[in-house]
Amino acid sequence: MSPTFAPQVRPRLSAGQAFLSPDGVQSPVIEVRRLTRRYGPLTAVHDLSFEVRPGEVLGLLGPNGSGKSTAVKVLTGLLPPTTGHVLLDGRDALADVTSYKSILGYVPEEPHLYSYMTGPEYLQLVGRLRGMSDVALDDKIERFLTLLGIWDDRYQTLSSYSKGMRQKILIAAAVLHNPRIVVLDEPFSGLDVSAARVLKAFVRSVAAEGKMVVFSSHVLEVVEQVCSRVVILKDGRVVGHDSVERLRAMLQLPSLDAVFASLVQEDDTEARCRSMIAAMNA
Repeated sequence: MSPTFAPQVRPRLSAGQAFLSPDGVQSPVIEVRRLTRRYGPLTAVHDLSFEVRPGEVLGLLGPNGSGKSTAVKVLTGLLPPTTGHVLLDGRDALADVTSYKSILGYVPEEPHLYSYMTGPEYLQLVGRLRGMSDVALDDKIERFLTLLGIWDDRYQTLSSYSKGMRQKILIAAAVLHNPRIVVLDEPFSGLDVSAARVLKAFVRSVAAEGKMVVFSSHVLEVVEQVCSRVVILKDGRVVGHDSVERLRAMLQLPSLDAVFASLVQEDDTEARCRSMIAAMNA
């Protein structure tokens, strides 16, 4: 049987209460409890549970159609759950979605932007919607554009930006307001090697600041490098949930890539490649 680990039910926390259990371990602050999301007769996510603590990066893994994107959309308040709960500090986070989103930063998988705006104009829009002052916002925009290497393109509209440049704008927009929770859905899409290295270090640093990070990605090598724990989904169900090290040890496999292949029972990659070469040469 594949190893799965059900999160423990922990006592509810009042606002401002220290997030420590009696044994001194940090208690979870985000808890997804028995989450199910259906689209008509189709169940995209079934009975999903996990938790995220301050200072932790949780990886969400799964093949296409595993329910990963649906889980992210529910977690960010873009979709309501069919059943189950998303709890923040022991309270229903989705009962007041506006307040919940005010402390959440989100990088979506697809870079849907207002293409007629420049990068600074888009960031100004996002910052003002977040209630940031113009002085603080202008300073942060200049610093982020400079650090991300797109300051020289500040007068160009987003329609002229490359995919990687648009991704950098989305990353800056997600963290402008210093969110408590950061959700990243395929954040490395379109980034060059240098930018990807910076983002990996940034994700680890964000967690080190005591924030909670949920990281959904197909890039297993990156997930292995930055995530404290992983939740592996297949057909909307959890097939693995633990630290990368423990999953590797229990399955006696050398890498997260091998763990992933074992748990989702992927077809033989080499055999599939040989068949594809045969089809190409036919």
